[in-house]
Amino acid sequence: MKTIKVTENRWKFVLIPALVIVIGIVMYLVHGGFNFDVEFMGGIRMQVNMHTEFDNKEVADLIQTNTTDTINATVQTGDSSEIAVIKTPPVDESVKNEIFETLKTEYNLSDDDLLSVSSASASFGNEVQRKALLYTLLAIICILLYIIIRFEWRSAVMAVVALAINIVVMAAVYAITNIPLNTTFIAAMLTVVGYSINNTIVIFDRIRENMKLRKKNESITDLTNRSVMETLGRTINSTVTTLITIVLIYILGVSTIREFALPLIVGILAGAYTSIFIASGFLGAWRESEIKARAAAAQERRSNKKK
Repeated sequence: MKTIKVTENRWKFVLIPALVIVIGIVMYLVHGGFNFDVEFMGGIRMQVNMHTEFDNKEVADLIQTNTTDTINATVQTGDSSEIAVIKTPPVDESVKNEIFETLKTEYNLSDDDLLSVSSASASFGNEVQRKALLYTLLAIICILLYIIIRFEWRSAVMAVVALAINIVVMAAVYAITNIPLNTTFIAAMLTVVGYSINNTIVIFDRIRENMKLRKKNESITDLTNRSVMETLGRTINSTVTTLITIVLIYILGVSTIREFALPLIVGILAGAYTSIFIASGFLGAWRESEIKARAAAAQERRSNKKK
């Protein structure tokens, strides 16, 4: 089997996730930020069956004009072009009723057309954001310490860099698709972090084993490439079998399940990619440069002694 030059082409492999991230930044600006759900921002989220296609701005202006508190509502299209998803800041129960009554009158709806209503206070949303950040950082720190103990600090640094790329790619997918950002994002992100670090550890473990049996004239670059190829089948097999299940969940699941499954699919693909082509490639290049630097320093010392 032909050897993939992971270490030599490491910067080229960075281009794919970099492209996804750049597209995510552009779409983030186009959408005016992430589509935060009420769980993160507080407020209400209503889904209404309009029974006809509608203009988001017209519905938002209608709500703003006909409610007591002049609510600044955000209106998006749901699972179909006839489903309106309405989000507002925290409001009283009476105002929620006003919103639906306004739509009910304007679009000749019935009570059954109010498909769902969820609400959360602003303080609850802030607490969810704080805990999400805290638990993510805690998970990364624990992973960092584990890899330092099992391998070395260089391996830990590269593993965390790969994890950071995975998280940013997942965030970019949320920005591109405008999927609501809620607690399922945290669940998907932590799932991908665990899955990705498992792939990375497998490759790093093979590199460590091969280092003990390293041939005299074999460079660290060649050893890293060989280690990646030796674990490539295992990584691909585990990734494909996992994806089969998640893709089926995405196809057969309801909208809330799909909102969780799509970023998870992207995250698992990104996790396998960064483990193979980024974490291992840059680790091999880092070690190779250190060996060359030590050899150059030793050569210089020998030259100075001769003088």
